[in-house]
Amino acid sequence: MHQPPTAPASQTAGPRAGRRGPNVRRVRPVGRGIPACLALGLLVTVAACGNGHGGPTASSAVPSASATTATGTTPGTATASSPGATVPPPPAPTTGPAGCVNRTIAAMSQAQQVGQLFMTSATTTGMTGAESAAITAGKTGAVFLKGHTSAGTGPVRAVADQARSLASPVSGVSVGMLVATDQEGGQVQVLNGPGFSAIPSAVVQGRSAPSTLQNDARTWGGELRNAGVNTNLAPVADTVPPNLVNVNAPIGRFDREYGTDPATVASHSTAFLRGMGQAGVVATAKHFPGLGRASGNTDTTAHVVDNVTTTTDPFLEPFKSAIQAGVPFVMVSSAIYTKIDPNRQAAFSPVVVRDLLRNTLGFKGVIISDDLGQAVAVADHTPAQRALDFFAAGGNLLLTVQPADIVPMTSAVLARLPQDPALRANVDDSVRRVLTAKQNAGLLTCH
Repeated sequence: MHQPPTAPASQTAGPRAGRRGPNVRRVRPVGRGIPACLALGLLVTVAACGNGHGGPTASSAVPSASATTATGTTPGTATASSPGATVPPPPAPTTGPAGCVNRTIAAMSQAQQVGQLFMTSATTTGMTGAESAAITAGKTGAVFLKGHTSAGTGPVRAVADQARSLASPVSGVSVGMLVATDQEGGQVQVLNGPGFSAIPSAVVQGRSAPSTLQNDARTWGGELRNAGVNTNLAPVADTVPPNLVNVNAPIGRFDREYGTDPATVASHSTAFLRGMGQAGVVATAKHFPGLGRASGNTDTTAHVVDNVTTTTDPFLEPFKSAIQAGVPFVMVSSAIYTKIDPNRQAAFSPVVVRDLLRNTLGFKGVIISDDLGQAVAVADHTPAQRALDFFAAGGNLLLTVQPADIVPMTSAVLARLPQDPALRANVDDSVRRVLTAKQNAGLLTCH
C-alpha cells in the first residue's frame, strides 16, 4: 500500500503501492462467476451463511448500528414527561442481532474492544514477525494486505488465513477478522496473478454502463473472497474536474476517477460498491469529502489543502449516492478543507467526521481513516495523538500500515479512557458500529 512499486518509464516519482502506487492494468476483466450463497441486500441486514472466521457471505448493506443513533450517540437515558424525572434505560437485548453485539462487548476485555477499532498491515508476500506481533499485542480486529503481488490466489489466501488465526478469541462468540486490500483497478490493484482479473482503471470503468460495471465488480469481488479477502478499500468516490486531471496528484494522475463530473462518478462508484456487495465483500467509499480538488498527495505531502469544497458542495454527490446505496464503510481523507474546518485535517475534524458525514449526510456505518501511520500528511502528530484525535473526531476504525504504531496507539486510548467520558462514549459507539458491520458481513456469530 505505501511502498513504491516499479514505476513506468514516464513516472519519476510514484506514490506508495496500493493507495497511490502505479501498477498499470488496462485489460478488460473476464468471467462473471458468482460465489454460492451470495446475494445483495442493499439497505437491509442480511443473515450470514458462513462462519465467524470465513469472511463475509452476503451483504452490502449499511451496518445498522442497532445500538446507536444516527448521530453516533448511544441511546439509553430518556427524559420522563414529569419535570426532573428520568426513565432508566431499558435492558440491553440479549437475542437477535443487537443482542449478539451486546453479548460480544460484554465478553470482551477493554483491550479487545479497543483492538477492534484498529487495522494494521500484513505483507501480501508473507506476514513478517513484526506484523504478527502487532496484531497479537494490539488485539486488532482488522488487517490490510499491503504490497503489490502477482503470486495469485493461493499465496494471498495463506496470508489472509494466518491473519485470521491471530484474531483475539472471545468466549461464547466468534469474532472474525476484517481482511482488506486496495483492489480499485488500473494503477491501484494490489492483488494480481492467477485467480485475479486484470482490472481496468476507474477511468476505463467509467466508460462502461453502470450495470456492466456492477457485474464486473461482482466478479472481482468473488476473486477477493476466493483469496480470503472480505473487505475492499474501494471505490474512489472523488471527482476530479477536467482542468485538474493531469495535475491532481492523488487521483487524476493515476486514472483513479470514474469521471470528471459528480453524476458520472456517483453512478459508477455506486455500481462498483453494489457489485462488491453482491460478492459478499465490504466496500468502502473514499476519500471523504473528496481529494479530486486537493493540492498534493496526503501519502507523500504535508499540509495538503482543498480550498474549494464546502458542506453543500455538488462534489459530495458520489458520497451521498454511496450512503443511499448502503455502503458499509466510508474512508475519510487526511487533507485540510479550509471551507469546512480550516484548522484540522479531515480525519481529526469533528466538523467533517461527525457534523457533516455522520449528522448531515446521515451515514450510519463505519468511518475508517486513510493511513494514519506512514502518511506524510499526519506526520505532525505522534502516533498516540493521531489515535486520540481520530476517535475524538468521531472516527471508528483507524488504519495504520506501520505495525510499530499499534501498541502506542492502543495504549494511548486505553490510558485515556478512565479519565475521558467523551472518549469512552466514542469508543463504545465505534465498537458497536464495527461489530455490527462484522455481523452484517458474516464475521460475528454468537454460540
